[in-house]
This record gives sequence, structure tokens and C-alpha cells, in this order.
Amino acid sequence: MEKERLTLVVPAYNEEEAIPIFYKEAKKVEEKLPQVEVEYLFIDDGSSDATLDVLRRLSEEDGMVHYVSFSRNFGKESAIYAGLQKASGEYVAIMDADLQDPPALLPQMLLGIMEEGYDCVGSRRVSRKGEPPVRSFFARLFYKIMNKMSHTEVVDGARDFQMMNRKVVEAILGMGEYNRFSKGIFGWIGFKKKWMEYENIERVAGETKWSFWSLLLYALDGIVAFSTFPLVLVSILGLVFCVAAFIAIVFIIVRTLVFGDPTSGWPSMVCIIMLVSGVQLLCMGIIGQYMAKTYLETKKRPLYLVEEERL
Repeated sequence: MEKERLTLVVPAYNEEEAIPIFYKEAKKVEEKLPQVEVEYLFIDDGSSDATLDVLRRLSEEDGMVHYVSFSRNFGKESAIYAGLQKASGEYVAIMDADLQDPPALLPQMLLGIMEEGYDCVGSRRVSRKGEPPVRSFFARLFYKIMNKMSHTEVVDGARDFQMMNRKVVEAILGMGEYNRFSKGIFGWIGFKKKWMEYENIERVAGETKWSFWSLLLYALDGIVAFSTFPLVLVSILGLVFCVAAFIAIVFIIVRTLVFGDPTSGWPSMVCIIMLVSGVQLLCMGIIGQYMAKTYLETKKRPLYLVEEERL
């Protein structure tokens, strides 16, 4: 009887040092997965180093190693989508090449799906040891804000490291939006899911590609993609300022009738004007974010372009 296949989808951007180490560690774990045939699918996200050369060499040495190379850097979200599209396995796992997603968890994940009846097994870090304190603080703050604003639960510490069956893969691929936020998508689709917890693991090689600024923009994309609360907040702010303006007008009229019309200082007036103008610009910016996302969706551009692949 032919074995079912497990496809390991590994997005990689400038990971020439990490990929050989990842492959070596994953091959060790492969021995603990006798019930499936393991396939490696690396997605080269437009790397500028020798990542593609490393993948070519691995693919020549091992027929179960495949790769897709983008024409430029399209981002990890596009790489994940491409990996799910190209994966041929009945089971698919998404992993980072830097070994922050430990391959040692794969056997337990597979048992969760094959024997315990789960459709998907996710992973979450229970600690952020090794991360800068400021980054950890804002990461936790993001999860709290996101879960307050959105009906879609995004688990604190959740990783993109997931294993899923074909049913879940097809559900994710059915969400073909251009502006993608995988952590939100994983939560939105539902299905029976199990979480596995582990301590934070530092990169085995290379440097992180996520700066504080890029993480902040990614967080804002997630909020816009899965919550309309910022638009509600804008409406509330507008209402509050209208009520405040009405009260101020009534106060000025009453004061004028009772005490006359004393001349007020211009500094307070300038501060009020700047405050109101700032709030207006903030509201316009929030609305503009939603309009920009809508604009990008309507253009129907592809999520990625392939320059070279070996499947």
C-alpha cells in the first residue's frame, strides 16, 4: 500500500546558511515518521544570496526536495500561499528554515491529525526568551488589541508553524485575497485544531528579516484585514467632537449673555485647532488604509511570480 505524503513547506529569504542545517535536522526526524513519505518544498522568496544555489544542489542530491523561486521578494505571506498551492501531500506543514520551528514536533503533530482526529495542529511559543524586551512587549500588546477588535481569535505566541490535512489546505487556498494575514486566516477558517506549546528557540544561523518597523506594518495589516473596529472608532471620535463642539457653543453663548464677550487668548485657540486637525488627519488615515486595501484587491494582481521551479 502506497504511503500518504507529508509536504514540508519552507519559505526562505536569504537563508543560505540555515537551509543545509534545517535539511539535516529534518532528515533525522524523518525516521520517526514511518507512516508517511516526506517531501520538502522550499519557496525562495527572491533571495539575493546563494539560497537558490543551495536549493538546486539539494534537489539534485535528493529527489524529494523541490523548490519554487520567485522573480523578486513578494513577502512571506505570498511564499506561504505558493507553498500551499504547490504542495502535493495529503498533509502539509509550514515551517521556517531557521529552526525556530523545531522539526522534532512533527511526529506529535502528525499523530494529532492521523490518530486524534484533528484537522490542524498549530504551535505557539510560551516564552519569548532571547527577544528584545521592547519587541516582546509590543507583540503581546498586538495580540491583546487584535483579539479585542476582531471576532477572529489570534492566539498569543502563535507561529506560522502548522500542520494541516488537505481539507484545511483547500480552505486556506479558497481565501484568495491579495492582502493576506495568515495568523488571522488560520483562525478564521475554524476546523478542529490542537495547539502545541514550546519554549522560544533562537535562530540557528543568519539574521532575522523582521525589523521592528516591518513587524509594526504587518500588525497594522492584520488589524485592517480582520477588523472594522478602527472605522467604528473613527465614527465615535467624530461623534464625540461634534458633541464637544455643541457644548462649547452653548457655553460661549451663555457666557456672552451673562458676562459679555471678553477676548480670549490665541494660544489656546491654536492648540484646539491643531488637536482637531490632528484627529481629522488620523481619521482620514484610518479610512485611507481600508480604501488602499480595497484598491489593491480590485487590481487582481497575482500574489507572486515564479522565475524557476523544480517540482
